[in-house]
Amino acid sequence: MEIINTHTGKIYVDRELQLEFLTVGDYGKENNIKANFLGLFKEINGVENQTVDLSEKWVATISTQKGCLMKCSFCDCPTYGFFGNVNREELNYQIETILKHEKTKYTKRFNVHFARMGEPTFNKEVLDFAMYDLRDLVNEYIKAETIHPVISTMLPKNNKNLEEFIQKWVYIKNEIYNGEAGLQFSINSTNEEQRKKQFNNLSLSLEQISELSKKLPYPKGRKYTLNFAVTKDTIIDEKELSRLFDKNKFIVKLTPIHETHQAIQNGFNVTTSYEEYDVYRQFEEPLIKEGWDVIVFVPSKEEDKDRITCGNALISRNLEFEKENVKTLTKKC
Repeated sequence: MEIINTHTGKIYVDRELQLEFLTVGDYGKENNIKANFLGLFKEINGVENQTVDLSEKWVATISTQKGCLMKCSFCDCPTYGFFGNVNREELNYQIETILKHEKTKYTKRFNVHFARMGEPTFNKEVLDFAMYDLRDLVNEYIKAETIHPVISTMLPKNNKNLEEFIQKWVYIKNEIYNGEAGLQFSINSTNEEQRKKQFNNLSLSLEQISELSKKLPYPKGRKYTLNFAVTKDTIIDEKELSRLFDKNKFIVKLTPIHETHQAIQNGFNVTTSYEEYDVYRQFEEPLIKEGWDVIVFVPSKEEDKDRITCGNALISRNLEFEKENVKTLTKKC
């Protein structure tokens, strides 16, 4: 296995198991988040890299599939190919490896994002892992005041078990974790043609997602999230969003489309999303006026350079980053 050191953590690449997963610290919400409804009013015009403290917040991002079937046009993961689902033992292995390789034995918050490679709703093992394994596994190695798992889904239209999976996850969120878990729908645009291009026409339509959302119970604790990975060319119609989704169930999250190889190759404007808040303001202000709670999350340039952000897959040997940097950043374990 290779361990690749980054500015804020480590990426683990297990080529034998065809797995890639990572651990990072957090800059702190006051440094890379704007959210008026949380009392965070400062516009983020670039995020400076700084030392992170895992005892404050520790984030583990793990793979649920070996590659990905979704073929999103802004994501590098599909370039690896697809080699099946990650099994429950391998889900445990990823978290256990992350915990074993750090000296930290206490954290206020341990977040687990099922978001490195793969579409999690295709893998039912994720549900059993979160329900029966995750908390005991974490508690075996560290003391965490809060354990917070998060499912991010692109809502694949060819997943016949999608609604069943999401309903079970909502039960886990509301009842098993007493609200301390997350569900994020990757929406990206309110324009269907734009969405079809981004998701390679493999995601449900907004009308279908809306109908699914109406069947969900009201969330306990944190609301569900509508995620928009944006560039200045993104289309978000705040009134259409209000027609489709319930503000009492959902918040809106704005993030950049990251500087992946595929995003650049496919012509996404990803060059200004880290230093200029204008990219986000054009969407944030109309949404707030419409009554939406909005979180704007801005990563640092270092996080993209290190390829820790969503849409990246170091395990694929054809990526230029590996050819140029793995020899100097990698050690064996």
